Amino acid sequence: MFIDKVKIFIKGGNGGDGTVSFYTEKYVSNGGPDGGDGGDGGNIVFLVDDRKTSLGDFRHGQVYRAEDGARGDSSFCHGKTGKDLIIVVPRGTVVKDEETGGVLADLFDDGAKIVALKGGRGGKGNARFKNSRRQAPSFAQSGVKVDKKAVILELKTIADVGLVGFPNVGKSTLLSVLSNARPKIANYHFTTLSPNLGVSQYYDNHFTIADIPGLIEGAADGLGLGHDFLRHIERTRAIVHVVDISSTDGRNPVEDYKAINKELKAYSLVLAKAPQIVVLNKSDVLDEKALEKAIKTFSTKTKIFDPIIVSGATNQGLDELKKRIFELLKILPKLAPLEYEPYVYPDRDTSEFEIIKTPEGFEIFGGMIDELARNVTLDNPDSMRYFQKRLKLSGVYKALRKAGVKEGDTVQILDIEFEYRE
Repeated sequence: MFIDKVKIFIKGGNGGDGTVSFYTEKYVSNGGPDGGDGGDGGNIVFLVDDRKTSLGDFRHGQVYRAEDGARGDSSFCHGKTGKDLIIVVPRGTVVKDEETGGVLADLFDDGAKIVALKGGRGGKGNARFKNSRRQAPSFAQSGVKVDKKAVILELKTIADVGLVGFPNVGKSTLLSVLSNARPKIANYHFTTLSPNLGVSQYYDNHFTIADIPGLIEGAADGLGLGHDFLRHIERTRAIVHVVDISSTDGRNPVEDYKAINKELKAYSLVLAKAPQIVVLNKSDVLDEKALEKAIKTFSTKTKIFDPIIVSGATNQGLDELKKRIFELLKILPKLAPLEYEPYVYPDRDTSEFEIIKTPEGFEIFGGMIDELARNVTLDNPDSMRYFQKRLKLSGVYKALRKAGVKEGDTVQILDIEFEYRE
């Protein structure tokens, strides 16, 4: 199954907790703290593999989690760093944050790699909290927990040339005779349900061709297969616009040509201005006189006086088409990734806090409070003294007084409640 747009969830590994430990050995008294730090959590990494052609592996929208960091150990042993989780995607995948729409990465080249979400930092062991006044700290720091993020993966086919046109105009047949691709071909609409890529050779030169599945009127507004196909044309340097000149399906070649260009313009002005080579296909179906009349009518009404007349069935005009494509590509700029400001998930601000008045008293919360809470063990007096000192030094008590706190008021910080005393 071809899938080119999915939503998945990613989560970096949590940091490992620091540990509380004291050095002990026979005949050694007061060995001191030797608790090691926890390991950092693993990162979420996206990696391009050119052999992959679809996002079908991600269609269930599962959660991808990197490994957590390990807890620290005694003897100053650092916890093991969690393994990165590598998510393999096709070339041309754009990774976006769902909430902000920010582009995390445009994975344009084979082998490209990007760290999309970092793991949490490991917590400090109790050895790190020792100082001249606190000789034997009996508390350690918890590792940083990482929130789950929703991201959108969107695949945009990368090719030199995109074949566009209404269903059943012979694009797949043309791709099969112009390149090494072997797409499914049949005489009914929407035989092609996913873009097919092929490599075409012109003497010693090569270029890639993508058969973009058939468009219909209203595609730019999402009708039919709509945006699912239009997004794949954005990555092409030039467009080969295929028109069925035989009108065997009762369609009007002129109206078809105008309708497709209207959809391209409605979807993207940049796309509408992309260089086009117009190809009149299925020329073998008409006799010489009828073909001449059809070509003249098409050129007069569209002002296209240099269409290439081809037949995918008999290979007529293919050499001329290859030559025209190659000469056009020579003067066009090379394919390039999107121009964007990479979005990076921000680290939480550990300096901010907020105080609100509640019916019970006052509540304090924010990034600074969460960071301090990593160092607190509720039933440990040493840990609580450290916590109170940090609150004072961080200006929390001053802010409480400014907010109107009075002697005896209840103050809540996370799961801790205490009476305010001057």
